[in-house]
Amino acid sequence: MVSAGGMVNRTFGVFSNHDYMLLWTANFFSYISRWMQMTLLSWFVLELTDSAWSVALIGFFGMAPMLVLGIFGGVLADRTNKRRLLITTQSINFLVAAAMAALLFSGQVVYWHAYVVVLISGIGWSLDMPSRRSAVLDLVGRSRVTNAIALDSVGMHSSKMLGPAIAGLLIALVDIKGGYVAVTILYLVSVVLMRWLNLPKGASSGQASRNIFRNLAEGFKYVRSNNTIMAVVLITIFMNLLLFPYMQMIPVIAKKVLDVGPGLMGVLMAADGLGALIGAVLIASSRTLTRHGRFYLGGSLLSLFVVGLFAYSQWYAVSLVLLLILGLGTAGFGTMQGTIVMLMAREDMRGRALGIMTLAIGAGPLGALLIGAVADATSTSFAIAVNAVIGLVAVGLIGLLMPSLRQRMVGFEREPAPRPVLDESTEAQARV
Repeated sequence: MVSAGGMVNRTFGVFSNHDYMLLWTANFFSYISRWMQMTLLSWFVLELTDSAWSVALIGFFGMAPMLVLGIFGGVLADRTNKRRLLITTQSINFLVAAAMAALLFSGQVVYWHAYVVVLISGIGWSLDMPSRRSAVLDLVGRSRVTNAIALDSVGMHSSKMLGPAIAGLLIALVDIKGGYVAVTILYLVSVVLMRWLNLPKGASSGQASRNIFRNLAEGFKYVRSNNTIMAVVLITIFMNLLLFPYMQMIPVIAKKVLDVGPGLMGVLMAADGLGALIGAVLIASSRTLTRHGRFYLGGSLLSLFVVGLFAYSQWYAVSLVLLLILGLGTAGFGTMQGTIVMLMAREDMRGRALGIMTLAIGAGPLGALLIGAVADATSTSFAIAVNAVIGLVAVGLIGLLMPSLRQRMVGFEREPAPRPVLDESTEAQARV
């Protein structure tokens, strides 16, 4: 029998790594700022426009950069100084949040300013997310990466729970202006923590090709050749296209279906974060997890099934419980997504594989446009339900037709990284 102390050490022992603790904390403040910002701006646009389509555009502009820039973020993870990149993107987020707060206090703000803010934030997110994830492996090593990524997901899901709840409370108490002051402060804290971080140079950074387009082509070719990673990428596309756009519709459901104000809306948006937090802690506590893909596939299917039920709930309490269960599913999806890629990808391709994963997440903005258009033409509930049914069929077929995703992954032996091919001039420089 494992003692309580032993279980705590197994779950949270990786925090004894000082630099991992710094990275985790900086990420947490960054995540919570992002969720607060999305909630504040969604309510802000809804109040000014009363349009589900206009609210959906918050999700579109926040995620659209991933569709265009996600793969470049993977190349940057292989080629650049990750710490410097993270400091730069967080500094830009801080400055943009400060500018939005100033506009709100000046009274000169209009609804389209919200789109500019989330677009800039989305650009930083798409460029630095692969570096955030690969930095975890740099710090803790492959043997503890599942536990470390699960704990990073704990931080992400905690922020998904706390961010909307705090934002809704601040809207009710001190208006959106006060909420944006808090967002600005949290981004500043993240920047300071990143500056204290000591991050080892990735082993693959010196091997990356000097030609960025060759890097991209190699990354796509490698992912296509790896059936397990390809399955994860495909499911990620469908989940971001068909499941996660529901989050942009929660303010509309709260106001027009459940008839509640911003405070209870914030609690509703936080419910799936609480469920995901519980799920992520359970995954982090596991010491015998070997079939990562089954958690990934099962969590995806559970989330899609439950969001279909949520679409037609007319009672606030029922909706709250359904979103809590949905969060349990997204814990399996979100935690295993990056973990599977890092376990299965060859070392010199890891950053690019994560970049392609970020590119797959870029299906989210297309999903936001789709759900917003269908919601305006029919109803928000119908739009969410249709997405859920299509998603269940698509993800189920991928799990059935690509069985390697369900197989055991611990002990996988990656092929050795190939020696980079250098032209004569580059080889001469290397000898010097």
